Amino acid sequence: MKTEGQRKRFKFSLSTNILLGFVMGVACGIFFGEYCAFLKIIGDAFIKLLQITILPYITVSLILGIGSLTFKQAKLLGVKAGIWILLFWAISIAVVLLIPFSFPHWESAAFFSTALLDEPKPVDFLDLYIPSNPFKSLANNIVPAVVLFSILTGVALISIKEKEHLFKNFKAITDALVKVTNIIVQLTPIGVFAISAAAAGTMTVEEFGRLQVYLVSFNSAALLLTFGILPLLVMALTPFRYKDIIGVSRDALITAFTTANLFVVLSVLTYNCKTTFEKYKLERENTGYYIDVLIPVSFNFPNAGKLIMLLFLLFGTWFSGNALSLGQYVTFVVAGLLSFFGGIDVALPFMLDILQLPADLYQLYVVTGVINGRTATLLAAMNLLVFTMLATCTLTGILKINWRKVFVYTGIMLGLTIGVIALNRIYFHWAVKNEYTKDRVIANMESTVIPLDRRVYKEVPEPMAKDTLELPTLKRIKETGILRVGYHPANLPFTYFNDSGVLVGFDIDMAHLLAKELNCKLVFIPFRFDTLAEQLRQKQFDVAMSGLRVTTDLMFTMLYSEPYMDSTLALVVRDHRREEFATRENLEAIQNLKIGISRLKYFEPILQDYLPQAEVVTLESPRVFFEREHDLDAILMSAEQGAAWTLLHPRYQAVVPKPNVVKVPVAYPIADYDRDMANFMSQWINFKKKDGKLKKIYDYWILGQIETKKKPRWSIIRNVLRWVK
Repeated sequence: MKTEGQRKRFKFSLSTNILLGFVMGVACGIFFGEYCAFLKIIGDAFIKLLQITILPYITVSLILGIGSLTFKQAKLLGVKAGIWILLFWAISIAVVLLIPFSFPHWESAAFFSTALLDEPKPVDFLDLYIPSNPFKSLANNIVPAVVLFSILTGVALISIKEKEHLFKNFKAITDALVKVTNIIVQLTPIGVFAISAAAAGTMTVEEFGRLQVYLVSFNSAALLLTFGILPLLVMALTPFRYKDIIGVSRDALITAFTTANLFVVLSVLTYNCKTTFEKYKLERENTGYYIDVLIPVSFNFPNAGKLIMLLFLLFGTWFSGNALSLGQYVTFVVAGLLSFFGGIDVALPFMLDILQLPADLYQLYVVTGVINGRTATLLAAMNLLVFTMLATCTLTGILKINWRKVFVYTGIMLGLTIGVIALNRIYFHWAVKNEYTKDRVIANMESTVIPLDRRVYKEVPEPMAKDTLELPTLKRIKETGILRVGYHPANLPFTYFNDSGVLVGFDIDMAHLLAKELNCKLVFIPFRFDTLAEQLRQKQFDVAMSGLRVTTDLMFTMLYSEPYMDSTLALVVRDHRREEFATRENLEAIQNLKIGISRLKYFEPILQDYLPQAEVVTLESPRVFFEREHDLDAILMSAEQGAAWTLLHPRYQAVVPKPNVVKVPVAYPIADYDRDMANFMSQWINFKKKDGKLKKIYDYWILGQIETKKKPRWSIIRNVLRWVK
């Protein structure tokens, strides 16, 4: 029988169990691979459990903490100490905004997405920050509004005399919420195991390579602030030396890092502050009192250890291949700061939604939190210590500004920051490989429809016999058993030649489908945009299928089928200029704007009406814009085409100016104004919409939803032991 002492000896702490859960989860994921994917459900459930008590706890604890103060204490905190809180916030956010300069360049492009057409969700700052209905704010996780409501209520309670009973109840509620949280926290090893196993089992090598960008950036930034910027700030403004700041806080910092719990070191930090002032004989009448008040009250405010978590949002933007606009950066700073008054587990999902980033990114945060959480707590402890020392020095009159000393230490801080960014960038350049492959994807796409007996002409062939051409189109197709389709050889993604020299594209698949259902052979005949109407009049082909837009002027020269899709007006520009072209207001502000268009001037009248100040330049082909020297600012084309071209040229991006998105229908021009053929094609298009085949082809060629057989992720059970196939 084991004694009680022996049982205690083998009982691991919660932090140790969490670390073990993480290690075992990663090991499980590597061993079983994709068989661990189902554990994601358990991980999701754990995350939801963690969020149960956070908002109620924020509300009650802030009201209790602020309401318990006297007016003198509140003024103390709000004026002199408040200035230091603002400075620490500014330093933390500045580091967060600077660190992404170390992120490696990630060459990326994407197929057309309907998200290009969506206008950014307007952020209602009144609803976000002013709790007109606190219950609505609580129900919808609007953290800034909840925080403001709690602060206002707490301030109001300062002047209320009969509040002891209320605070007694609030204390009981707080204790109950903490107890519930502690029960849930006991499940953390299981939750971390499930999340890390699912991530390790399904994450590709490329995704892990990109994830290390966040791990390295976050920890280098946290260590920079903990052992660099914050201690140097104290040295610049007080008599305290570096070895004393680090030495006196060593035990508290180690405990904070080991337990990942800031609360447990509050008393130690209070004692350390008092000890430091005693050592330097800088005690004043109220020194101990100020320290006793500042540490517990400031504990409720966002600290550097919390705010540095904002770096995950900038990493998430980079990881998903997006970029924040200037307006979104303002939202990022203001909403992020207020959100972090509450728990991170509520703030981050809230901010992901506000910045329109994928919600699934939060899973990556949870996985990295096992490592980063300890470093963040280490930083939070140093933040609390340094803040208390500086605020106490200010309140007792010890703080003296020596501008020469301030400038010297500021220079050292900037040098350290630049050095960390430079070292990170060098490491990422070596460790994170970015091999761009999307150009090969679109260049090697193949037909989704079973290939038919077909012939592709590169030049216009001899016409059919005159008596055959005089037959109505449908009758001619039935009698000859041949469907002749006009195509343009370079109209991505509708009709183009892939790297194997095969004619492919959205409308090529549609032509295959049509010929298959008509039970006839297929002949493709090329056309030029400027000769299309004449070629149709001469009946060189029966129908043109090549992503052709319908405009008022073209309706006078060609007969069209019913539209089978809408194309969207877009401007393709260099990546770094996308914000300039994002809105009509921005476009109108550009001086000497030059925009290229293809030889078939579909959009020229629309462009001249939309941007009358722009100079329009006609191009032989989009290739001129992408592959030759020119002084054009952008090229005008449909968003569907533009996205496809950017896959081949990833330094460009298709931008749909907002508001008032312009759409133009796409249809099939019919030879010789044959209305029977036009009616037939219109009915056929309706059939293909209803049976889902048009959507399937659209999803493949336009949206890039390529159904490839995914190879199983490497795992020990499959690749080493060969227990499964």
